[in-house]
Amino acid sequence: MPALPVLQHDLHTSPSGVAWVFTAYLLAASVVTPIAGRLGDMYGKKRVLVVTLAGLAAGSLLAAVVTTLPLMIVARAIQGLGGAIFPLAFGIIRDELPRERVAGAIALVSGILGIGGGLGIVLAGPVLQHLSYHWLFWIPLVVTAVAAAAAVVFVPESTLREPGTIHWRGGLLLSAWLVALLVAVSEGPAWGFGSARTLGLLVVSAVIAAAWVRAEGRSHHPLVDMQMMRLGGVWTTNATALLLGFGMYSAFILIPQFVQTPSSTGYGFGASVSQSGLFLVPTTIALLIASPISGRLSTVFGSKVPLVVGSIVTTLAFVVLAVAGTRWEIYLASTLVGVGVGFAFASMANLIVEAVPAGQTGVATGMNTIVRTIGGAIGAVVAASVLAGHVLASGEPEKRGYTITFSICAIVLLLGVLASLAVPGRRRREARVVALAEPGVATSSRQAA
Repeated sequence: MPALPVLQHDLHTSPSGVAWVFTAYLLAASVVTPIAGRLGDMYGKKRVLVVTLAGLAAGSLLAAVVTTLPLMIVARAIQGLGGAIFPLAFGIIRDELPRERVAGAIALVSGILGIGGGLGIVLAGPVLQHLSYHWLFWIPLVVTAVAAAAAVVFVPESTLREPGTIHWRGGLLLSAWLVALLVAVSEGPAWGFGSARTLGLLVVSAVIAAAWVRAEGRSHHPLVDMQMMRLGGVWTTNATALLLGFGMYSAFILIPQFVQTPSSTGYGFGASVSQSGLFLVPTTIALLIASPISGRLSTVFGSKVPLVVGSIVTTLAFVVLAVAGTRWEIYLASTLVGVGVGFAFASMANLIVEAVPAGQTGVATGMNTIVRTIGGAIGAVVAASVLAGHVLASGEPEKRGYTITFSICAIVLLLGVLASLAVPGRRRREARVVALAEPGVATSSRQAA
């Protein structure tokens, strides 16, 4: 995100053109994640993990050497293979670790997702200031290559398999409605949300999504089991992920933009790209601390508790941002975002893992990742639209625009708190497992689910 203005200049393109550098990854990751999760459940999660890491490295190499926008978009789409890394990692953890260590390990890996995002924004500034945008890809290439080699050597291959075939029709329909939705959301501010193109894509997305649900429901080997998606512990967690994704991505985008606003506006701090990244350092540190604590809470009290706590803390972060006027208030809000996201995202992965059979871990956590991504895309678009509607004569957003945007995020996250409260607690999940294990009850319980 901090590099987009630099990429726009160096690749000689427009704001809408360079936006596809971000959108291409988003689309590819959303499409690949559930398919890779299903392949991992079928053929081995380590094998598919190594393939995704290799694809991410190949995309990074291409992005590091290209100098034109079309090739950069292709490179970013290839990098989208990396979106499947976390669902595969969750499956490996569940397969290989003792049950009592699963919650803490998944919480730590979930926290690393947020830490990586925060570090990317923090480090992008110095890289762009002292090097070129090419190094934003050379550095991850080295790290990813090392990770791929380490996965080959150290990660064990699970013997657990979920037999079946890939429902390619379901995969094609899933890809089609996700692409239509995310393109409409991403291009909405440029096209106009009431334009024929935007509304048409939204309608097309809804129609194809309905066809996808029907096709998956009729398949003997669905890519995404619709019965699984209707489980109480799955759909409530996904609803919370959608709303919290809205807030997390908004924070990563809005906080640096807010502090970079010139001080001449009367509210900005005039921070450089490098300085603005420092305002997210507390988020990264808080994520690193909160994620393991979330895992411990999940083990002792159940994963719902840290999810609710994380949702509440993230909501408070945006309440602080809505009234913030000093640096310490921004740092406080940044810290609260890290604590809230660290608690919530770590517990969401655990809730999904606890709710589904071992053979569906990859695809279930993959769908949770997609839902979170969609929430983030919507949050970014809403933020951009509100700020575009409140502009000073200098072209900078008004303070009121930020206040409204932060308030909208707080309201959305409050809905996320309500969704988290609807997630089944540990006793309800355990009772369901016992009921499914009793003779004569399994069939009726699955039908009810």
